[in-house]
Amino acid sequence: MVKSYLKFEPSKTFGLITAAWSNAVWIPDEDVSTETRHTGAGRAVVGAGEEVICWDLKKGELLSKWRDVDCSAQVTAISQSKTDKDIFAVGYEDGTIRLWDSRLATVMISFNGHKTAITQLAFDSAGVRLASGSKDTDVIVWDLIAEVGIVKLRGHTDQITSVNFLNGSGAGDTEIQSNTDQDRFLLTTGKDSLIKVWDLSSQHCIETHVAQSNGECWSLGLSPDQSGCITGGNDGELRVWSIDAAAMNEVAKETGATDGRKILVDRGNLYRQGKDRTVGISFHPRLDYIAVHGAEKSIEIWRIRTETEVQKSLARKRRRRREKAGEQGAGNELENAADADKPQSISAAPISDVFVSYTIVRTGGKIRSGDWMGGKGLRLLAATTNNQLEVYGVIPAEKRKSKESEESEYNRALSIDMPGHRTDIRSLALSSDDRMLSSASNGSLKIWNVRTQTCLRTLECGYSLCSAFLPGDKIVVVGNKNGELEVFDIASSTLLDTVQAHEGPIWALHVHPDGKSMVTGSADKTAKFWDFKVVQEEILGTKRTTPRLKLVHTRTLKVNDDILSIRFSPDARLIAVALLDNTVKVFFVDTLKLFLILYGHKLPVLNMDISYDSKLIVTCSADKNVRLWGLDFGDCHKAFFAHQDSIMAVAFIPNNNEGNGHHFFSASKDRVIKYWDGDKFEQIQKTRRAPWRDMVACCQPFWRIHRQCKPR
Repeated sequence: MVKSYLKFEPSKTFGLITAAWSNAVWIPDEDVSTETRHTGAGRAVVGAGEEVICWDLKKGELLSKWRDVDCSAQVTAISQSKTDKDIFAVGYEDGTIRLWDSRLATVMISFNGHKTAITQLAFDSAGVRLASGSKDTDVIVWDLIAEVGIVKLRGHTDQITSVNFLNGSGAGDTEIQSNTDQDRFLLTTGKDSLIKVWDLSSQHCIETHVAQSNGECWSLGLSPDQSGCITGGNDGELRVWSIDAAAMNEVAKETGATDGRKILVDRGNLYRQGKDRTVGISFHPRLDYIAVHGAEKSIEIWRIRTETEVQKSLARKRRRRREKAGEQGAGNELENAADADKPQSISAAPISDVFVSYTIVRTGGKIRSGDWMGGKGLRLLAATTNNQLEVYGVIPAEKRKSKESEESEYNRALSIDMPGHRTDIRSLALSSDDRMLSSASNGSLKIWNVRTQTCLRTLECGYSLCSAFLPGDKIVVVGNKNGELEVFDIASSTLLDTVQAHEGPIWALHVHPDGKSMVTGSADKTAKFWDFKVVQEEILGTKRTTPRLKLVHTRTLKVNDDILSIRFSPDARLIAVALLDNTVKVFFVDTLKLFLILYGHKLPVLNMDISYDSKLIVTCSADKNVRLWGLDFGDCHKAFFAHQDSIMAVAFIPNNNEGNGHHFFSASKDRVIKYWDGDKFEQIQKTRRAPWRDMVACCQPFWRIHRQCKPR
C-alpha cells in the first residue's frame, strides 16, 4: 500500500530589500503606475533572490514583486527599455533572460542562450534589440520583435563586464541617420582587460584595445551623447576614451577609408582615491557629473569642466610654469600674459584638467550598484550589499557658497532599511500563536507579522546568537555573543533588562515546557536555569511601582566542553546538551544527574530536537549527517548522510498521519530543506535550492514556518 504524505512548498519571502548580486535601476513615478504618480522620489527596481522588487523610495513601501514560478535562479542583472519604460529585461543566474511588463508583472518573452549567469543587459535606442553579456564570455544580441537571437559574439576570454550600443551620434558633425545603421555598433568590455567594438552588420570585431593596464576591466560608463566613455579596473585606475563618430560613419558607409583613424582613442588615465576595483561608472543624463564607485563604502563624484574652465586652468598652469622658470623683463611678461590667455582646444587638453574629483559620498554599507535619479538637482540611488537602499542629494558646484564653507556637499535624503537586517540573521523564533516572528542579527532584533510579512518593531541589541518568545508572546529574550541575556518588551519597544548570564557566548536557550523557566547554554561550559518572576519596581521620582519581569538564576549545570545546543524534552523529564566534543549528554531535569551519552558524530552537533512523545531525539552536525536516537536506551536508530554541507537545524513536527510526531525537517548551508520520516528513515521531500547564498539561521519550531506554506 502506498503511503501518502503532506507536501510543503514555500509561499512568501520577506526581509530582503535588495540583493548583493544584482544592480538597482531608478525609474520615475509615472513610468510604473498612474495611481500614485506624485510621490516625488520615484521608484527603485532591484533584484531580491529569484524575485524582482519595486520599492517606493519616498514612502519606503513595497509596491510589487515580479516572480516566475518556473524560475528558481536568482536575479543578477536588470535593464530598462529606452523606448517603452514599462519593459524591463531581467537576467538570471542560470543564464536565462526574461522580459517583464512592469504594469502587469508578467513575463512577455523568455530567452535561453547563455550557459552561466547574466552579467550585463542593454537595450538599443529603438527598443527592438537587446544585448546580453554573461560569465560564459559570450555576448548575444536578441531580436525582441521576432523573439530570436540575432548573433552570438565571441572574442572575450573572461566574464563580460559591460555592453553598450553605439549609434554613431557622438563627437563630430557626422551622424548615422538610416534606420538600418542605427545602433550598428556594440561596445563591450570583459575581465580579460579588453575593450572591443563590434560591427553588428558584419558580425565581427573591428577594434580591440587593452582597457586597463593593471589587470581586469570591471566596468564601463558611456557618456549620454556617446562622445566618450570611461573604463574602470583594479587599484582605482580609470581610463578615458573618446569615440570618433566620423570613423564609425565611414565604417557604416562601407567605404573602408577610415584613414587609419580609430573609433576609440585613448585620452589618458585618472585615479580614484579608493584603491579597490571599480565596480560601477555612471554619467548623469543631463549634467556634467559622473558617479564612480568600487566595492567599499563610498561613491566618488567627478565633475566635467566646461571649455571655459579648462582654458582658464591651462592658462594658469602655463603662467605658473613660466614664473617658475624665472623669465624676467617687461617684454617677456607681456608676451607671457598673452600666451597664458591664449585659448586652447578642450580636445587637446590633458584629461586631468577636464575631469576633476568633486566630492566623496560616504554610504551606510559597501556599494553594489548606483544609479542617477532624474528630476531637479543631483540625486543618487545607492544599493548596498548590507540590504538597504539609500538616496543621496549632492549640492552642485554652482550652488555651493564657497570652497571654505563647512556645509556638507551631500546629504542622505531617503533610505529604505527598516524591512530588513544589515547583517546575517542568526536566530529565529515564532510566537505561540504563529502570528509573530522574531529575527535577530548583529545589532538588531526585528518583530514581523507572519501574515502580512511587515516589520512591526526594530530593537537594538548585541550580537545575537539565540532568541525565544516568553509565555504570553509579549516579551522576547535574546542571548548574545557577550554572554548577556537581553529582555525586550514588544509593545513598548523597550529593553526591560540586561543580565550578564555567562562568561562566554550564549549559543542556545530553550523555554521549559511549563513556561515558568528557561535554560541557557554557553561557551563557558555551563548551562544555567532561570525562573521568570514578576517584581514591583519603583518608578524614578515617584512612589508608584510598576510590574517588571526578571530572570532569576536558580541552578547551574557544569559540563566539560562548550555547549552548542540545549533542549528540554516535551514531558519535562530530560534535558539534552550538545557539546563541542561531538557528543550529546542527556540529564534528568530534577536532579541534573547524567542519564545518557550519545556519541557517533565526527564533528560537533550544531542542533537537535526531541519528538513530541519524548521517545526520539534527532541530532545534526557539521559532518553533514543526521542521527536518530532512542531516549530509552540511547541507541542510534539510524545515521544517514543528509546534506552536502553543514546541517544547521533539525525540528520535529508535532503531528503526522500516525500521530506520533516522528516526521522532521532538516536545513543545511547547502541551501536545501529536507522532510524526513523518522520511523522509516526515508526522505519524504526535498525543496529546491534557495536562491540566497547560505542557510545561516533556521527557526527551531520548524513545523510552524512550514504550516504557513501551502500543502499539496
